[in-house]
Amino acid sequence: MPLNMSLRMKSMLLTVVFSIVLLGLWELVVQPPESTEPLTEYEMLLGASDQEARVPPPSKVITLAFKELSDPFYDAGPNDKGIGIQLGYSLYRVLTGFFMAFLIAIPAGFLIGMSPLMYQTLNPFIQLLRPISPLAWMPLALFVIRDSEASAIFVIFICSIWPMLVNTAFGVAGVREDWLKVASTHELSHLRTAFTVILPAAAPTILTGMRISIGIAWLVIVAAEMLVGGTGIGYYVWNEWNNLDLTAVIFSILMIGLVGMILDLLLSSALKFVEYKE
Repeated sequence: MPLNMSLRMKSMLLTVVFSIVLLGLWELVVQPPESTEPLTEYEMLLGASDQEARVPPPSKVITLAFKELSDPFYDAGPNDKGIGIQLGYSLYRVLTGFFMAFLIAIPAGFLIGMSPLMYQTLNPFIQLLRPISPLAWMPLALFVIRDSEASAIFVIFICSIWPMLVNTAFGVAGVREDWLKVASTHELSHLRTAFTVILPAAAPTILTGMRISIGIAWLVIVAAEMLVGGTGIGYYVWNEWNNLDLTAVIFSILMIGLVGMILDLLLSSALKFVEYKE
């Protein structure tokens, strides 16, 4: 058995063991203490045994997960939609804003990376706008756009553009001078040089920026949907909290983590196709 395969199997086994141990500890810790004195019928009628709010055990979360995932696309009205529909709305907003940022960040990053003049010109604007929290743009977006859906997409666009732009510019500027001289020797045009020399060399850095962007976008959409409401996984979390259903809140948190992990794995898998060894 190859060494990397053996290491992978051992790591998977340890992951399963750690998961079982953590779930077991969680189940034990959140159990309510046994009452030393029996409750009267009047106290039970008033719900005295349930006065203290507690984090639900994993057994309840798993039971709810099976129930929700057995029919994830049901639609019983504005405030009662399946987890699949809510995640679908969030993914639509994230991917729309992400690809809008991609269409601007990649060409602009090439321009900045290939031109020291453009770098010096645009760098002050980038450094001014990049540290601003994406959610700080939400009130202005709602006022100007006057549509919560488009405003959420705009916020995703804003938070996605900077990692892609900076990484693309860094990757393009870092292409080895020898390769550019070879392209110049063969009298390649600027456009052909960009596609045949610079893009393959900068692709790993560009995809790393995209990977960072999609992670930030998925983080931000949850908070944005809590603000604008209506639909989406962020609204689902906030709605269940208002319903005081902590089991559904924890389930939705786990689903947010699962989808975020899948998005990251997709881009990390794509990164393997563009990596090269000299």
